Formats: sequence, structure tokens, C-alpha cells
Amino acid sequence: MKKILYFVIFILLFSLTFYYKEDILIYYNKYLSNTKQVPTSLEKNEYYRNYNFKYVANTDNFSPNTKQDILNIYYTIINSGMENFTFYCPDTYETCLDDVKDIAYNKTVLSNINDFVHPYNSFNQIETSFDSLGEINIKVIHNYTEEMEIILDYKIDEIIKNKITDDMDTVNKIKIIHDYIINNTKYDQNRSDKNIFEYKSNNAYGVLIEGYGICSGYTDSMMLFLEKLNIKSHKVSSENHVWNKVFINNNWYNLDLTWDDPVNSDGSDSLEHTFFLVTDDEMLKNDKTEHTYNEDVYKN
Repeated sequence: MKKILYFVIFILLFSLTFYYKEDILIYYNKYLSNTKQVPTSLEKNEYYRNYNFKYVANTDNFSPNTKQDILNIYYTIINSGMENFTFYCPDTYETCLDDVKDIAYNKTVLSNINDFVHPYNSFNQIETSFDSLGEINIKVIHNYTEEMEIILDYKIDEIIKNKITDDMDTVNKIKIIHDYIINNTKYDQNRSDKNIFEYKSNNAYGVLIEGYGICSGYTDSMMLFLEKLNIKSHKVSSENHVWNKVFINNNWYNLDLTWDDPVNSDGSDSLEHTFFLVTDDEMLKNDKTEHTYNEDVYKN
């Protein structure tokens, strides 16, 4: 009889434990466990940019209290070149998981963050997983392979060595690179118009190595040169377009190589400077269809 009673009690306890397992885990995690080790720093690769912007900033606070804190954590992780990172929602931040989901599921927000990091640290894909206990895991798959980076760096260093001298001013250096990229690149109409993928034209490899680009490839290429020349910049995305924004003489200027490399109906090549280091007002005088951007994100 006792054995039957013990068995019934065991089954009852097991059933209750299974039914309330999540509540038990939350209680254990909150009051008994010391497994939540809040990271205090992360590894930074050589492409880390020590720049803060109005929209996002580097942080060493990985225990967020606001949605902006979470945005800054995402930026810092991507900017540092990390492939995997884990942080935790504090118990006092009741809407933390909801705010993480708002960011993780919003492709526009993630793309905006991507515009402020070095192209080699930018992601092709970013995955966020989380549990009800507030553990957040981020996995980053980068746009560029190590082999691509080596080939591109060699090419960029070679171009700078042959075309740039120390006595040139900043504007002249940018103009030389602007002209070089356009003179050696064709706009990839097959990719943009027909969805035919012959080249890596969406990134700098397609532009600088294969000679074909679309706007993201032109923009990454220019940004890689700007990084090499220690000129502060970031990318700007509108709904259907992307270009560079460059900080010189204590002001931000727009630089759009794609639109300065127009596609001519007769197939001939041409080089323009309509969108070379222009202010927002100057840029919008020439085009408003693809150059209107979210000022809450990109206005510094």
C-alpha cells in the first residue's frame, strides 16, 4: 500500500514539476542561480570603428535598461566583428524581450545599424535567439570572407600607393578614388534589372576585382578607401538606394558614386561629379526620388 502511495506522490510531483517547469526555472534563475554572467567587454577586431553617432553608439554596458541600450549593444557587437555574442535582459527591465524582438525582427533597423560599421564587419545575415529567461544570443554571418578581404586590401593598397600622395588635400584624395572607381566599373544592369547574378556586384569585390557594381558595391568600395585614408564616413540608405556620407572640414557631405556613373542609352561610359561631396540641400536639388532618407537615423 505504501509503495502505491509513494508512486502516486511521485507521479503527482513529477506532473506538477513538468507543468510548472518554466516558473520553476524562472524562480531558480532569479533567486538561486548565479549563471547570468553579464559580459563586461567583447573582443574587437582590426576593423572596429571608435565612432559614435546620434542613432547608435559603442557601449560597454551589456545589461540594457532601455531600447536604445539594446540598439547600442547590437551596434557594438556588429561593429566589433563578433560572430557570436550573448547578453541578458535584467529582471528589472520588464519589456526587454519585447524590445529585443522589435529590433531582431525589423530588417530596416538592422540594415540601418549595418550602415555605420566597417564593410568587413557588416553582416549578410544576423540571427537572434532568446528564451523566456532573458538570455539573448546573437549570431552574425559577415558579408566578406577572409579571402575576399585579403584580395581587396591588396588591391586598395596598390591603388593608394600609385595614385595618392601625402601632400594631397582630403578632397583631392577622395576625388581621385571616386574617379578611379567609376572609370573602372560598369553598373550591373543584369543584376538590378533582370535579377541575373553573374558578379558579386553588391559588394566591393564585384566593383574592385570584377569591375561590376550596383549601389551597395560602389558604396562599400568607397568606404573601404575612406577607412584606409582615415576619413570618417558611414553609409546612408533610402528605400531603394545607398550612398556614402563623409565627414570633412567639420561637416558631413554626401558622396554618391552610383549616380555619378550614369547608364547611357548608347552604352558609352561617362563620369560625373553631380553627387561629389554635396550638402543635403544640393543633393536633393538634383534628385529627391532616391536620396530622401530618415533623418532620425542618419542626421548627425
